[in-house]
Amino acid sequence: MKVEIEKEKLLRALGRVQNIVERRTTIPILGNVLLVTEDQKLCLMTTDMEMEAFERVPAQIARGGQATVPAHMMFDIVRKLPDRAMVTMELDGSQMLLAAGRSRFRLGSLPVEDFPQISRDEFPNRFSMPVADLRFLIDHTRMAIAADDARHYLQGLYLHLENASEGESPMLRAVAVDGHRMARAERAVPAAARGMPAVIIPRKAVNELRRLLDEADDGMVELAVTMTKARFAMGSVSLTTRLVDGQFPDYRRVVPAGNDRVLEIDSRAFTQAVDRVAIMSLDSGRLMHLSMDDGHLNVSASSSQDGSTASEDLEASYKGPKLDMGFSSRYLLDVLQLIPEGTVRFTLGEAMSPAVVEDASDPSTLYVLMPIRL
Repeated sequence: MKVEIEKEKLLRALGRVQNIVERRTTIPILGNVLLVTEDQKLCLMTTDMEMEAFERVPAQIARGGQATVPAHMMFDIVRKLPDRAMVTMELDGSQMLLAAGRSRFRLGSLPVEDFPQISRDEFPNRFSMPVADLRFLIDHTRMAIAADDARHYLQGLYLHLENASEGESPMLRAVAVDGHRMARAERAVPAAARGMPAVIIPRKAVNELRRLLDEADDGMVELAVTMTKARFAMGSVSLTTRLVDGQFPDYRRVVPAGNDRVLEIDSRAFTQAVDRVAIMSLDSGRLMHLSMDDGHLNVSASSSQDGSTASEDLEASYKGPKLDMGFSSRYLLDVLQLIPEGTVRFTLGEAMSPAVVEDASDPSTLYVLMPIRL
């Protein structure tokens, strides 16, 4: 195997795939990147046994072959090479010689046969959607993915189809629930999506996918799904992940049906007020007190250490009897920052009933927040 490639192209490809490689692993091969030549391209693959990242990049192939080398070490070496350098990689027995200008490095190469691959299965359910739409789904839901809940099925993003029957336009819906809040968002997908099974994408894979979407052009992403795995392909890069094994709860039951009190307020003004007043709530569980009356909203918080307080009055549209509720200021801000402009609508019940939060001008998202007892 002998390959010559531009430093910038190699660095970009390594940057996309090396992120899922654990810095410390008890299985040495999992610390390596698999390099495989294909026509006039170099293919790079990494895995942690749960996820697999793949990138294909143009290169000059003098002699075909395959090898594995330490991923993070190779990334660090290439990153520090001079700009616009040409990098030569040549396999010499059990070592990879990497050269650029006057620099020479020898990296140990583990057997290719030991490298595990999780993407060999067929993916019968495939469809494409805009990169921007998948970004939207992730950005408006991932904050509600449970981080360490014992219920492992909550530690992921639930993707499933709505309106999947013939004659209706299918919608891809993303849902996350962590026991304190729920986030739901949806986007239209093509008819080819019909037949896609409902799946739970692990939290780590969601975060890695979002990073790759940031680097992708605003083109299309192909989703390929089975009952146990999902693959997301954007141009020359793809991410394959195993799915969370479990039954996602019926999230529709989380949305209260009897709330009849409606608060509407300018999102920007409310966000800024909560952000200011929240300074006083950091040592008291981030408790934010909302007091609502006709045409009026008061936002307040206090310090549990010295009794310091903060409050702010805001103009708002409110329909219903006077109501006092408590919420986590962090959870409020997580939602409000996703509605940066326009009017935010709260549909409320009693003081301890879940609150439904929506963008008044966009029905594609919905949030449910559990209140805190005052």
